[in-house]
Amino acid sequence: MHYLKNLALVTSFLLATCLVKAQNVVNVKSALKIDYFGKNVYLYQDKTSKLTFGQISQSPKLFKASNLAVPNLGATTSNNWIKFKLVNDSELDKVILEIANPIIDEADLYVVSGSQVDSVKNSNFRPLREREYNHQFYLFDIHLAKGKSAEIYLRLNSNQQILAPLSLKTPNTVLTDLSTSDTRSGIYLGIMVVMLLYNLFIYFTTRDKDYIVYCHYIFWVALTQATLLGYSHRFLWTDNVWLSENMIIFCGAMSGIATILFAKSFLHTRVIVRKLDIALTVTIISYLVSILILLVGNKANAFNLVNLNAAVVSILIMVVAWRVYRKHQASAKYFLISWSIFFTSILIFVFKDYNIVPYNMFTVHSVEIGSALEAIFLSFALAAKINILKKEKEASQAETLRSLQENERIVREQNVVLELKVNERTMELSESNHELNVTLDNLKQTQTQLVESEKMASLGQLTAGIAHEINNPINFVTSNINPLKRDIEMVLEALTMIETVGVSDSSPAEKQKKIQEYKDELDFDYLTVEIKHLIKGINEGATRTAEIVKGLKIFSRLDEDDLKRADLNEGLESTMVIANNLLNNKIEVIKNFGDLPRVECYAGKLNQVFLNIISNAVYAVQKRFGDNKGGEITITTTSGSESVFIKIKDNGIGMDAKVQKKIFEPFFTTKDVGEGTGLGLSITYNTIKKHNGQIIVNSAPGEGTEFILEIPLVFGTTPIVTSVG
Repeated sequence: MHYLKNLALVTSFLLATCLVKAQNVVNVKSALKIDYFGKNVYLYQDKTSKLTFGQISQSPKLFKASNLAVPNLGATTSNNWIKFKLVNDSELDKVILEIANPIIDEADLYVVSGSQVDSVKNSNFRPLREREYNHQFYLFDIHLAKGKSAEIYLRLNSNQQILAPLSLKTPNTVLTDLSTSDTRSGIYLGIMVVMLLYNLFIYFTTRDKDYIVYCHYIFWVALTQATLLGYSHRFLWTDNVWLSENMIIFCGAMSGIATILFAKSFLHTRVIVRKLDIALTVTIISYLVSILILLVGNKANAFNLVNLNAAVVSILIMVVAWRVYRKHQASAKYFLISWSIFFTSILIFVFKDYNIVPYNMFTVHSVEIGSALEAIFLSFALAAKINILKKEKEASQAETLRSLQENERIVREQNVVLELKVNERTMELSESNHELNVTLDNLKQTQTQLVESEKMASLGQLTAGIAHEINNPINFVTSNINPLKRDIEMVLEALTMIETVGVSDSSPAEKQKKIQEYKDELDFDYLTVEIKHLIKGINEGATRTAEIVKGLKIFSRLDEDDLKRADLNEGLESTMVIANNLLNNKIEVIKNFGDLPRVECYAGKLNQVFLNIISNAVYAVQKRFGDNKGGEITITTTSGSESVFIKIKDNGIGMDAKVQKKIFEPFFTTKDVGEGTGLGLSITYNTIKKHNGQIIVNSAPGEGTEFILEIPLVFGTTPIVTSVG
């Protein structure tokens, strides 16, 4: 019985062969020398997907000859059949049939040789290890003796566009060809991984959100290409049927969403082109709908919707980038170039599917080449953006540095003049003992000048602090003035035009049309948004400037000549505004402020005390650490029943006992000539004594210094000695 079935099957094949007219033959020798032998095969598309192999083999008239080296079977869920006669005119007894398209879902091989029919069924829905060759390409062994021939049938099925690149390999060449293919793909994926890690590193360095959005984009583009190339099924989810079936569509949707998010972030579409930004948001929603359709099981419709979205988004992003570039946004230039490269590579890839361009190594891998070049160019674009911001920051810092150097020069010159005057006065005093009364007057005058000189030194710090703190908000205001002036002139021109139209003899509808056309020409909606943005920036800069001036007012207490109750925590905060430029972003200030009652005092004089001690602390820390980090200044405030305590501690070079005994003496200083008058701590000591307070100094060489100030709550009272810890 079994013999009769085989005999009948062989008879049917012989009959089918006789009915085919002028059938092309695939000779092994010739096929091994060319890339693809698709022109030597016959094709049939079973739109019912119900015909069996037996029925197909008995219906040779269904097949039509192929005229393409790589047959294009289209995007359909139907069964596609390929038929050809293979003649072994070589010395080999085995050849390997390769179909170099990993996105084909199913590929079944039927080999009819004599009375024997062999079949092999492969599918992307099963692990690759179950195949004879553990590779994403479909590879079939065909055993055929020298001089023999066989009828070959292939059944191909997929939800994607099916291209059938058929080629013959020998056992010696197939591994080399596969290794070469894997190497090419590995180079592409390696480039994408390097770009991902590089930009991720830049993000953690700069914290610029454009970089993390770009990393998200690179990840999905690379994963999509890895899936299309078959490596995801081969290495990532070889045992997961659902992922193997659906991840091409899912990755396509996610890469589209990632592309739109990056374009919106990098091009600032929400501010510059709001209407097009809304269109981009709509396409994101459409992609999400395609994912939802995929999850409910409608794979074909999800695939079609993703492809439609991809076409719309490709054109839409090109339009958006061009519109942004026309509005003089320099960063859009790089984006436009990179997206044009990627868009061109997609067109080449699609044209290859429709036989507009030839099927070759370049067109097959055009998307990988384009996406890799795009990733590199976009990285350059992000780097250029960082360089622009860096140059702006360097210019601002240079301006601040020039102001600080000028103030330092003034202070040094004043100190030199002061030293000369002191020497002159000292000589006059030694030569004029007989003029005691005059000398006493001169001494008082000299003392006043010395105190004023110390105030001038503090004024230098005050000026530098102002230049440093007020520079950024003032620059923010001034940089917005010219754009705002330009926009207001445009609005005034618009009002003049509207007035002209309003008094014309045109009908109301014509007037309204002319006004609307003029608004569209001006891009009036964007102009309104820009004016609001500029006014907001000016307001923020002016508000910040007012806050700084308020802090300076608190520090100087220019309007408070009498005793008043003051918040010393507030005074310390205002003093830190002045001293902030001395820290140079290298010294950490730790504030442990307690809940202090108001103190009856001369607040401005106490602020001067705080500035003197903090300036000395900064000097000591810089002497120890230089330009390195590690320096700390800790300011602690506490209160007792009758006094408040202010502790200012640093981890600078410290002092030995000999120096500690002299620090409150007039003109004593450990600083270099021209850097200090030696009066700061002397004035500090006298001010605290005037308030009937105390100063305690704790210091050791190499360990830092701590000043503890005890100030009575009521001016002039003598507090009971309290432990300060």
